[in-house]
Amino acid sequence: MEEQILIVDDEKIICGVIAQRLTREGYSCVTAHNGKEAFEYFCKGNFSLVISDIRMPEKDGLELLRLVKAVRPNMKFIIMTAYAEIDVAVEAMHLGANDLLLKPFELEIAVFSVKKALEQKKMEEELESYHKNLKKLVAERTEKLQEAYVTLKKAHLDSVKVLAGAIDAKDPYTRGHSDRVRQMSLQIAAVLGFTEERMEVLEYGALLHDIGKIGIQDEILRKPEALSAEEYQTIREHPLIGVKIVEGIEFFDDKISMIRNHHEQFDGKGYPDGLAGEAIPLEARIIAVPDAFDAMASQRPHQRTRSLGDILLEMEQHRGRQFDPRILEIFLREKIYGRLNHSPFSGPFG
Repeated sequence: MEEQILIVDDEKIICGVIAQRLTREGYSCVTAHNGKEAFEYFCKGNFSLVISDIRMPEKDGLELLRLVKAVRPNMKFIIMTAYAEIDVAVEAMHLGANDLLLKPFELEIAVFSVKKALEQKKMEEELESYHKNLKKLVAERTEKLQEAYVTLKKAHLDSVKVLAGAIDAKDPYTRGHSDRVRQMSLQIAAVLGFTEERMEVLEYGALLHDIGKIGIQDEILRKPEALSAEEYQTIREHPLIGVKIVEGIEFFDDKISMIRNHHEQFDGKGYPDGLAGEAIPLEARIIAVPDAFDAMASQRPHQRTRSLGDILLEMEQHRGRQFDPRILEIFLREKIYGRLNHSPFSGPFG
């Protein structure tokens, strides 16, 4: 594409001579004789370069330079001036002029200056194009990485769900327990305004909170009768067993507190550490509420079937004792227990 140059000087002979020489170099030239006329041409045309004298009627070269740079900041601009106007020329360079031609000058110097300015323009355009392509490439790669992350995240979650299913399979009376606790815990966390990242950690922690039951004997977990005091004490070991199973694996580092402390009680009478109040990690306090609800709602031979009303009344009686009052309030007010998939209390209670 032919480069178009706007030449501006109130001396028509100078305009003509410069235009004639640059035309021989293959450039398309338009001439104007004052700043006002030049700016009108500039707004209508598609110029690559402006060559302008400083001293002109109506609008001088500095005014034209300001107007051109306001419209197209990257426009190449060469100033022509006499030796006596060198201080004005310096101001023009500060305004963004690319080069300075001191009158009188040889035409070959003007040709050199023009080629240098247009070569700079070409390099800047190539660099801009490169940056645009780079941004596009980065955006495409980022999208692919995000897709890969989502796929990997799903694979991780699926693997943890399989592990949670294996945990629940050891206790036939709480089949699906881990997933129900996961659902209810996430709903509570959503009301609390958890970030997506924190929700993800909670999701894994809720699914794995009972992982320590893998280390409990099947005869105890599957016992249809009420547990003896010794057997109950063995069951109480599962949070610490769970910690031993996952500790040392970096992926589980931020889930350990949920595995260890989901049986702590708000009044400090829980286990294994006897933590109280807000000393109990928030995620563990969240899990404790749906964990207890689901345990009371499960069907066990040695446990009488309870109505939803009875379960909720008992939980209310333990507000501030076993349960964090704020977490329990959300659980009850939002009827989290009625939003479960495959819940015996979903539907009319939701």
